[in-house]
Amino acid sequence: MEASLTLLPMVVADIDEVFALEQSVFPHPWSRANFVDSLSSGYDAWVLREPNEGLLAGYFLVMYAVDEAHLLDVAVSGARHGTGLGRFLLDRIAARSREKGMASILLEVRPSNERALQVYERYGYTQIGRRKGYYPAHEGKREDAIVMRYAL
Repeated sequence: MEASLTLLPMVVADIDEVFALEQSVFPHPWSRANFVDSLSSGYDAWVLREPNEGLLAGYFLVMYAVDEAHLLDVAVSGARHGTGLGRFLLDRIAARSREKGMASILLEVRPSNERALQVYERYGYTQIGRRKGYYPAHEGKREDAIVMRYAL
């Protein structure tokens, strides 16, 4: 199935669709400005599209610093959850990070995002820490971030 999808560099014209997907799968999504800023900062940003209709199936954004990649955001459309696309995108992220000479990939994930935690752990990411009150949560509260690392 993945072979029928196309991975393309994210461009400004993709942002509205990427932002809509982000809003559809996360209870506390990135803002549209976060995506604009990430592209203008030159982060490694990619979209995964179906070949015929060009429908957006997923995306990811990675920042590289010295020898460590930081996975900023990754998502798969809700209709595609459970189809292996998350793992496919993690494979692409790892491959791009290796190409850039990175030794590891770091990410933060909400403890409440159990599905993502399971995907990351099955892939081989390990928990290395916790950032207290890192994320905004409901009713003005904050949620911790679990910091995970994947050695390349």
